[in-house]
Amino acid sequence: MPRLAAGVAAPDFTLPAADGSEFSLAAALAEPGRRGVVVYFYPAAMTPGCTTEACDFRDSLASLQGAGYAVVGVSPDGVDKLAKFVERDQLTFPLVSDADHAVADAYGAWGVRKLYGKDVTGIIRSTAVVAPDGTVAVAQYNVKATGHVARLRKVLGID
Repeated sequence: MPRLAAGVAAPDFTLPAADGSEFSLAAALAEPGRRGVVVYFYPAAMTPGCTTEACDFRDSLASLQGAGYAVVGVSPDGVDKLAKFVERDQLTFPLVSDADHAVADAYGAWGVRKLYGKDVTGIIRSTAVVAPDGTVAVAQYNVKATGHVARLRKVLGID
């Protein structure tokens, strides 16, 4: 799938969450005072880079929420593995399972990427910020796990 760009309609989705519930993008966008939803795609729970990124989102969650943004992490991991990740790292935002990578495909976050110098097919570490009207406000691809949240906060005008 082609990558999304600012101004285009973001694909809506509902996916199973680590806590046994379902996460709906439309429902999250409809919450009062919502300025947007940060949808971030990561390759695998409990790996070093993904842990760094998730913990950065956890540590910045209060300021993101204070500015009107919700956060959801999306990976192809099953909900059982996601639940362990949430518990191990005390993550305080939803992690959802995109086992068939249909949502990642729709967001342009599934494809060929480099892993230790080799081409592999999987999640391309990416982030989309979806505005309340359902359009993409920010789309970032091939982001680095370290420092990504700080850079995103600057783009969103939170820092």
